[in-house]
Amino acid sequence: MIDLKKVRDDIAWYKLICKNKKKDVDVDLIIKLDDERKELQQKVDELKFKQRQLAEKKDYDWAKALKVDVQQLEDAYVKVEEQLNTLLLNMPNFYHPDTPIGIDEAENIVTKTVWDLPKFDFPAKDHEELWKLRDIIDKETAAIVSGARFTYIKWDLVLMQMGIVKFVFDTLWNSKVIQGIIKERKLAINNTPFIPILPPVIMSMGVMEKMWRLHPMDERYCLHEDKQVLVWSAEHTMGSMYMDRMFEEKELPVRMIGYSTAFRREAWTYGKDVKGIIRVHQFDKMEMETFSTPETWWDEQELIIGLQEYMMQKLGLPYRVVECCTGDMWDIDYRHVDIETYMAGQWTYRETHTSDWMTDYQARRLNTRVKREDWTKECVHMNDATAFAMGRIMVAIIENNQQADGTIKIPEVLVPYMGKKFIGK
Repeated sequence: MIDLKKVRDDIAWYKLICKNKKKDVDVDLIIKLDDERKELQQKVDELKFKQRQLAEKKDYDWAKALKVDVQQLEDAYVKVEEQLNTLLLNMPNFYHPDTPIGIDEAENIVTKTVWDLPKFDFPAKDHEELWKLRDIIDKETAAIVSGARFTYIKWDLVLMQMGIVKFVFDTLWNSKVIQGIIKERKLAINNTPFIPILPPVIMSMGVMEKMWRLHPMDERYCLHEDKQVLVWSAEHTMGSMYMDRMFEEKELPVRMIGYSTAFRREAWTYGKDVKGIIRVHQFDKMEMETFSTPETWWDEQELIIGLQEYMMQKLGLPYRVVECCTGDMWDIDYRHVDIETYMAGQWTYRETHTSDWMTDYQARRLNTRVKREDWTKECVHMNDATAFAMGRIMVAIIENNQQADGTIKIPEVLVPYMGKKFIGK
């Protein structure tokens, strides 16, 4: 939820933010309703004070008469507050001053490209052709059992996924790796490791709303009778773990790495990326979530991006880092950075990672705060970011490491976890 005090500081600037984020928000109405709410609250407080004075003087008739006026004002207050809260939920976060201004992903800016693209002396195949050769994915049977855009993952690809999971946990729990990235990037934060988490995949709609992830509803698998929803990412249940929690400053940062199944209806993508496992309804994903003090936000996100790059380089995959423009970032984001990985069988880069810094936007909704050493209290800052979405990263590994005979070379870092060097040999 946005801090209206900051909006009031420069209403014209916030209106421009809404325009650049493609949000139709009546900022003037919101300010007007907020003023009305404050005025009504003041009147209620004044009448209640008079009630107490009359009661002390044993003037009970006048005190009783004022009770009717208080109730009317309180009813008016509730109506204004409900209308205001509905509008507040649609207000986007601010964005960082260096964020590119643009309409969609075409105006994102590539800030870094790592490694040359692979070259083959044979016609490169896409992952769908390769999995049929190796019998490691079965979409046909899954379509009969579950419907379109579901898959069975089989044989060596299961071992690869489990190897990636263990590799990520081993990396993010390693304070020496974290310290190395902190030193390389000259960050002023500590090397607290990430806590491994296996979170729930079902959560209440109310809490999902506080996470600002409930809408659009047609993208969610919902259990309407129970007012619950299947998560779109582990971040949803990890980010809400500390709802209504007050941290001591010395407890921060809290860093978590979660592994869970994710569910997406892909309602807006009919006919798009129907081949393979790039865009499916159910997939497994590893997600980072951090809680930190406001002054460490930049360093915390840079650590996360550094960890994403570290793991990509360990897998030996060509990628590029992208600063997302205003029209291609979530309403909730203050800064949004993507990593796009080259898919050799498709001759293109595809988004495989995101890193979202939300400032205190989510924390204000979740009431997640920190008590500072000087006893002041404020909302924490939250970051979430992809470690790996299993389907997409395995597609990249398969396509970039294919061999002329149709076998697939396993990245060296995963060999100890899988116990073999090739899929198909």
